[in-house]
Amino acid sequence: MNLKINEEALNWYKDELDLKKGDQVRFFVRYGGCSNVQKGFSLGVSKDEPQQIGASAEADGITFFVEESDIWYFDGHDLRVTYNESSEEPAFEYQ
Repeated sequence: MNLKINEEALNWYKDELDLKKGDQVRFFVRYGGCSNVQKGFSLGVSKDEPQQIGASAEADGITFFVEESDIWYFDGHDLRVTYNESSEEPAFEYQ
């Protein structure tokens, strides 16, 4: 699994989570919501320390990651995080 963050999404996370170089952001599976890959589950986001990284990407000194225990959620897809101009928030694309 590959994880990619585009610049607009990076800037949104930096502003919303007050991120600085060296910070780490976890994408984690949560029960509820909707997604294109797993019914009844969705992704949550938090500043966190990694335990066992399954996939990661670094942008502007900030590490975005998914724990190994959450890789099942992606069902073989890569995650691309972009910024949706109309909703003014990040969007998750499963490729």
